[in-house]
Amino acid sequence: MENHAKAVVGADRPMKTTLSEALQHAGEFFMERSPIHQAALRISKTLAGMQIPFAVGGALAAAVHGHVRMTEDVDILLTREGLAAFKKRWLGRGWVEIFPGLKGMRDTEHGVKIDVMLAGDYPGDGKPKPVAFPDPEDAAELDGHGRPVMALRTLLELKIASGMTAVHRPQDLYDVIRLIRANELDLAYADALHPYVRDKYRELWTASQVREDY
Repeated sequence: MENHAKAVVGADRPMKTTLSEALQHAGEFFMERSPIHQAALRISKTLAGMQIPFAVGGALAAAVHGHVRMTEDVDILLTREGLAAFKKRWLGRGWVEIFPGLKGMRDTEHGVKIDVMLAGDYPGDGKPKPVAFPDPEDAAELDGHGRPVMALRTLLELKIASGMTAVHRPQDLYDVIRLIRANELDLAYADALHPYVRDKYRELWTASQVREDY
């Protein structure tokens, strides 16, 4: 039995957690009581208190728009000026840089990574393309609690552009398929998107019509 367990898990790759711990973590996440949610609320309140424009993006924004999946970090859209003001006030006081001088931070109270998307940068491979991260004031809409969250159209454009140019980010394209289903978007919605991503949206829309009934 012992040898069989090692063959399944891998003697040099032990399990990082137990099944019960994984289920507890998942339950906390889907009940919005996880450290991820607490970190998102904390940085949102702090940015709002400083009157720094921002928008929550990534998986948490997707959840607001109907596609809920677990994530390990918080994505925040900021301007360069907003990020500089936040770091000047709060670095070393509840948030630290993951690497000195880079965008990413860590919430030291909840142990959660904060991924920062900067207005003007490019999604996916980071190379110049027709779709860029917009100003948060242009990208945000308020959720049911009055917090700025990336609007659905912007979220779709960025995720499609990312998935088109970064082969290591297939999750972005799958997120789009799930968002299409969750919001019952039609094929004509492509016309509302940036021309750069329209053909890929149509391809993903077709894929979204194949139901995963197991």
